[in-house]
Amino acid sequence: MPDRHIQILSDVVANQIAAGEVVDRPASVLKELMENAIDAGAARIDVDIQAGGIKRIAVSDDGSGMDRDDALLSVERHATSKIRDAEDIARLDTLGFRGEALAAIASVSRFRLITRLFGALSGTELTITGGRLGDVREAGGPQGTTVEVRDLFFNTPARRKFLRAPETESGHLRLAFLTQALGHPAVGMTLQADGRPIYALAGDATVADRIRDLFGLEYLARLRPVSYEHGSVRVSGFAGVPAAARLDRGEQYVFINRRPASAPTLARAVREGYHTLLASDRHPVVFLFLEIPPDRVDVNVHPAKREVRFRDHDEVRDAVIGALRRSLASDGAAVLAAGSGPSAPPAAFGAESAPASFPITDLPPVRAFRYPRLPLGPVSERPLPPDLPGGEPAAPTAAAPSDGKSPWDWCRVLGQAGSLYVVLETAEGLVLLDPHAAHERVLFERFMKAVAAGRVESQSLLVPETITLTPATVQPCRRHLELLRAMGFGISEFGGDTMVVDALPALFGGASAARLLPDLVSELESTGPRADRSRWSEEGIAQAACKSAIKQRDRLTLAEIEKLVLDLASADMPYTCPHGRPTMVWLSFSELHRRFGRT
Repeated sequence: MPDRHIQILSDVVANQIAAGEVVDRPASVLKELMENAIDAGAARIDVDIQAGGIKRIAVSDDGSGMDRDDALLSVERHATSKIRDAEDIARLDTLGFRGEALAAIASVSRFRLITRLFGALSGTELTITGGRLGDVREAGGPQGTTVEVRDLFFNTPARRKFLRAPETESGHLRLAFLTQALGHPAVGMTLQADGRPIYALAGDATVADRIRDLFGLEYLARLRPVSYEHGSVRVSGFAGVPAAARLDRGEQYVFINRRPASAPTLARAVREGYHTLLASDRHPVVFLFLEIPPDRVDVNVHPAKREVRFRDHDEVRDAVIGALRRSLASDGAAVLAAGSGPSAPPAAFGAESAPASFPITDLPPVRAFRYPRLPLGPVSERPLPPDLPGGEPAAPTAAAPSDGKSPWDWCRVLGQAGSLYVVLETAEGLVLLDPHAAHERVLFERFMKAVAAGRVESQSLLVPETITLTPATVQPCRRHLELLRAMGFGISEFGGDTMVVDALPALFGGASAARLLPDLVSELESTGPRADRSRWSEEGIAQAACKSAIKQRDRLTLAEIEKLVLDLASADMPYTCPHGRPTMVWLSFSELHRRFGRT
């Protein structure tokens, strides 16, 4: 049996354990070194990596630098200039604070540090191999600090074998660099990999400048600015249009007081901010910067400081949701679905200079044109519905009021294709409209406005429904009884886990209370009872809109198509249904000319 008596670990072993928490791959080293440089007030940071950082990582900055004594202390565990006592952790304004990073990195690498204090005639160079201090000597060099890390995990082969190929580790290093570059656009940064320049970013930049330099001008054009305050939380940055959404969360960058961080509350808030604009399998692109008083956020949760904890989760969540909704609602053109048109829609799509009307003029009858069929096989000819007009064009309709967010200046209904899709002509091209998705959007916004105005109508049930809820659902239901009644539900407790429902909101039509109530309660519990009741259970309203909307089998008269087009043009977000599907596909005349060889 080995000796089981309690022993104090040596500094070398303790440092290597700490390294396991702080340093798990080269990208972790780069993150810690860049954060130290930023905390030192650097205006420029240069990064040089070799073999995916496994062979070498060097970070140079022009920050304040250190004298000999501070340089020696900086590689000791729990030695830091950023806090003095436990109370300082509650008011941090720096990225680092624990004083573990350099000691942890030096314990699993061949480590060299060269630093010169501002105004000093010479600097200090020290080397550490596997946690053991080597040479300490006077050295020349520019003001600031250079840290070089070679042969990472050379003395811990069990850890080294878990590293991936250099190409994979290089990808993680680039992501770590990019994240720090986004969080601190005022700092000039360069990245060189294996002697090849990757990034050269100018200092004194804005967030927009940094996004443009990292991702390109076209990428920036698909983002909308964010600026919002709620309570003690301020949210700024950029939100991607739904058309730019991805299949993963790889392009969601969230910073808390300029610190890249994550929290379950933030992920849920971002998702809800796009709740009725994206399909469930798509994830938005966001660059969000949250400014929160330091005493209201705890960054000392995760060893690598990857997660944070908030004192008031509801305030942060509502701030993020409100910021995203305001940003996306400010420009209706932003939500054109992918593939529905060019990357930059014409100015008429959502332009502020749009005229105060969008008339539907020169309306020919639906499916009135009988073109001869080509001999491509048997095709059944669909007869015209009896309620449609004959062959003469209908008279122009009166202009409808507009708030300047209409998708078009004017349009003309050309007909229906496949007994389903409505074909429109606009000043810029052709639009194919899905009546079901369009009607969903119109009903959804109408229902939401009724809720916001407190004018929800209730519909009494002929036979009250008795609903037995699960233990996980009944308590939230009791907590939200008053809110449910304000929404138009006639609901009361029957005893135990049973509720009696004798009325439903009229907008839900013939929905089953037994199927509707549990989902609605779960939605309320996840989103929180915010003061703004216009956002309650959007998913429930979206489902109700879907059930009430036009179906493919429904035949539409010309008057019905005309009213649907006018209602959709007046919607706040006319380009997608509440579930994120496009309501329209746009084809410009310039694209048609190109395809027909007219350009």
